[in-house]
Formats: sequence, C-alpha cells, structure tokens
Amino acid sequence: MTTDTAVAVHQIARPTGFPTAAAFTLARGPVPSPSPGTALVENLLLSVDPYHRGLMDGGEGGFELNAPLEGRAVGRVIASRDPGLAEGDLVFHRAGWRTHALVTLGVDGTRTLRGHEGVPLEAYLSILGGTGLTAYAALTRTAALREGEDLFVSAAAGGVGTATGHIARLLGARRIVGSAGSPAKVRRLTEVLGFDAAFDHHDGPIGEQLAKAAPDGIDVYVDNVGGDHLEGAIGALREYGRIAWVGAISMYNGDRSPAAPRNLFEVVHKSLRLEGVLVRNHTNLQEELEDFLVPHLRSGRVSTDTTVVQGIDRMVDAFLGMLRGDNLGKMLVRSGD
Repeated sequence: MTTDTAVAVHQIARPTGFPTAAAFTLARGPVPSPSPGTALVENLLLSVDPYHRGLMDGGEGGFELNAPLEGRAVGRVIASRDPGLAEGDLVFHRAGWRTHALVTLGVDGTRTLRGHEGVPLEAYLSILGGTGLTAYAALTRTAALREGEDLFVSAAAGGVGTATGHIARLLGARRIVGSAGSPAKVRRLTEVLGFDAAFDHHDGPIGEQLAKAAPDGIDVYVDNVGGDHLEGAIGALREYGRIAWVGAISMYNGDRSPAAPRNLFEVVHKSLRLEGVLVRNHTNLQEELEDFLVPHLRSGRVSTDTTVVQGIDRMVDAFLGMLRGDNLGKMLVRSGD
C-alpha cells in the first residue's frame, strides 16, 4: 500500500533494564526520493530481534537517538536509480523499523531475493533469514553436528530455537531436547515441532530437568540463553561435546546472572569446545542454506514458524513482546496491508 507518508520508529531514550514504550516514538515525514545509485523500497515485513536490545544502550555500534533503528526487512522496490535494482524487485536489506527505505544493492547486506516458488515471504526473515542462517551456521560450522548425535537447544520455541530443531532433524540428530518458557510452548515443541523432549525452565533447576530429558547426556548445545542454561548444559555434555553460543537472553536488560557458570572448569575436564556464533560471519552460507531448506519448505516437512504483528504502529509492541517471550517462532511485523 504505497502512500505519500513514510513512518519510522525512533529511539528517543536509553532504556534502563527492560525497555518501555516511552523510549520510542513514531516519526512521520515525506517518502524519500532515490538519488543516483539508490532505490526506494516499500517495506513489507520487518524483523525484531534480541540483539536490538543491546544496541539500544548506545556505545560503539549502538543505535543513535532520534533516528530510525536498524533491522532486517523485506520490501519491494517502487522506484530505482540503482542499475542493479528494478521496480518490482523483492529485496532483503537492513533498513528496517520503517515503512520506506533507500537502499543500494550490495551495501549493508542488501540483496535481491531468489524468489523460490511455493515459499512464503515470511520465510526470508525466519528460517531462510538471519535466524535460520544463525541456526545453520551454529549446527554445521560451529558445532559440526553429526548424524546420530544428541542436541539440547535453549529458548527452543523462539526463532533461532525452532530453526535449530528443524535443521538438526534434517541433519540426522538422534535426540533433540528443548527448553521453553511456558507449558504451551513445551507442548508445541513436542507435539508440533517434533522435539523428543522439552521442559519449562520455570519448573526447576535446568541441570535437573535436562538430566531427566536427556539421561544419557548430550553432544551439542545451542545456547540462546546463557546463565543457568549454560551451566546445566555443561553438566550434561559428554566428553568432546560442543557448545555453539548464539545469545544470552538471561543477561539482557541488566538481569542478574552469574558472570560465569560455576562448573566452567568442566570445559577443560571434559575437553569441551565453546564458540560464539555471529551470523554476520556466515553470510557466505546463504545460498547453501536455501538450497538445503527450500525443498523441505515446499514439501511441508519444515515450516516458517512465525508470529506476525500487523502495522508499523505496533513495532514496539512486537519488540517488547519478543523480549517477554510472547512469540511462537520468529516475531515479525507486517508493514501496511
């Protein structure tokens, strides 16, 4: 739905602890015109992600106040002075949190979508987007999951967690265990998404629950939480196990978590390997990811697993809801109609 007004979400204050809506505002202005070498994109789908929270604190690489926030987005070119982009092209870019953006092909990750027939647009910001690419890199490169191995993933009902479950099953994982934040999410993991076991992290110590869910131990842990989840996973990992550390939800918003797991020395004792995962270091895997997953998306074996909120005016609500864990799968915002 093309209009003459562009809307962008601006951050106007630094949050202390859990953010509130008062730290943001909607800014309206005229739709920009493309200059030579740029194209005007009308955004269709916008992503909110846990990493946004850290950038809101400012500092090097953080968000500036009173300016549009950055975020992954998919949009359609509506005017172009970039020879590599034509009107009507669908593009992925990082100028999200707004209805319109000026982009340049190849700059800041801007690329045209391959447009796989039978694949919904939501997939390009979920299992074929940054969340899926993170999960794929964590499993195939960082942790090098092998067929027949056992896996534990924390925050398993979120975007990266659900993608990790799908990809691990396709890679031949034997037993997949997940943690989540509510009984409904636990049921979804086991009844819908095919996890072999799952537990609610509110129901008791992580180590004890994980020991019941994976009594023979695990080989790989994909960590989206940190804190007590990381400690519990170190306890459950077998010798030569691997940890792919993606995020640390337990440490966001100034939450009090241990600086290091109490059993950290088990990394040495068991010859474990712990390595961080930054998706920006694995963008070269994008085509490989799509070639791997698209046939399974078309067949229905893999789903996009998204929660979609309607309207740019609900962008902040979607972001805060994602931080609270209100979403099932990847949280997205549909801009306009």
